[in-house]
Order: sequence, then C-alpha cells, then structure tokens
Amino acid sequence: MTVLLVPYHLDERLPEDEFPVAADRVVTKELHGESLWPRVAGLYDLVGDAVATAKHPVVVTADCSVALGVVAGLQRLGVEPSVVWFDAHGDLHTPASSASGYPGGMIVRMLLGEGDLTVAETTGLTPIPPDRVVLVDARDLDAPEAEYLSHSAVKRFPVEAATAPDGPVYLHIDLDVLDADLVPGLRYPVTPGPTPDQIRDAAQRILATGRVAAMTIACTWRPGEGAPAAAKKVVDELLTAAKASTHEP
Repeated sequence: MTVLLVPYHLDERLPEDEFPVAADRVVTKELHGESLWPRVAGLYDLVGDAVATAKHPVVVTADCSVALGVVAGLQRLGVEPSVVWFDAHGDLHTPASSASGYPGGMIVRMLLGEGDLTVAETTGLTPIPPDRVVLVDARDLDAPEAEYLSHSAVKRFPVEAATAPDGPVYLHIDLDVLDADLVPGLRYPVTPGPTPDQIRDAAQRILATGRVAAMTIACTWRPGEGAPAAAKKVVDELLTAAKASTHEP
C-alpha cells in the first residue's frame, strides 16, 4: 500500500501536520492560473501520475476535488472504476445550481462529466456512468441535489447498507460523514451522523471485497482546530483495513 499525501484544500497549501498520516509520498506543485480549475488542473494531473504508478494507492487530502485526479489515474491504467462516495453531502451541484458556489460541492457531478471540464481536459478524465456511482450517507442534500437524485441512476445508501457495484471500486471517504460533534473544526459540519465505528465497519465491508483499486481519505477540516488528534484513530483504522484488503504483510 502506498499513502500519497496531497496537502491542499482546493488551491490552498496546508501544513502537512494537519494530516494524521505518515505518507510515503507528498504530491505538490506550484500553482498558476487566474481561476481555480486552471490552477489545480496540473496538480491533479500529477495526482493521476502518482496513482497510476503507486501500489494500492490511498490518497489523503483536505477536500474532495482531488478525486478527479485519482479517477483519472486509475483510468490511465485501463481501470474504469465505480465510485463509492462516503460524505455528509451529495457533492452533486453544478455552477448553476449551487447557492454557495463552493467548488468542493460539485465533484461528483464533475466525475459524471458535467460542470467545468478544465480538469478533465488536462488529466484525460472520462465520465463515470451514473449507475456506477453510489453515495453513502449524503444526509445533507440541498433541494437541487435531491431533485437530481430523484431522476438519476446514481444510488444512495445509508451507512449500514453501504455496498458497491461489481468490478473495480474507487472508495472515497470524506471524514465530514462523521457526526460533527466528534470532529472539531469541520468546514461543513452536519450533526447528528454516524460514529467512527460505523464508518470503519462500512468501509471494511467494501475493502474486504478485494476490488478497491484506490481510496481517498478527505480530511475536510479547518487547520489549527484540533481535528487531526480527534480523527487519528479512525484514519489509522481505515488505513489498516485498506492494507489488510491488499493482503500485504
């Protein structure tokens, strides 16, 4: 297993000690461009290269947008994964539907081939079919996201029923899926929610299939507010489960 640290929230470089992991490699790049997606597209291209050359990659980062590079990296290997997306939110917005305009709330739709295409054009990312995408939890949906789900083939399951389509899987776990009372300083907290044990058990079921080609752990908290210490146990357990699923000693 290879742990790749991408220490950014969108285009903001964060201190590496905000991530409770010992990384095998840190992926960084000097960012250029006047707007967000051109600034991060080259970084996510490097993430794609790192994923494509790593053994059983686990990517740790600070928001969900790095998923674009991770999936592009798997596709470079000829792997067309389904996406199992643990998150308190749907991340199903487009620029037209989002009231906040927060880019991290648009990533699943971008994986589906909608929204801004700058990263896809840079990385070679191709769309994931909607019936290959599973949302887990997504308890805090905005009205446009709920409306989209009502006529989409994207599936949504509670944590205790989390499952994955057949074939290779990209497993994405945004730690804001946890009950916000348990992790201080989350950028978009939602409570009540699942416990660390519930998230660990659900992730272990998916990892135990042996079909997870890559995993991301998104540490979506504000720096300096104590979240790394609070989240360390669940991150360690997720990494242990990921390693066990690869049958590495």
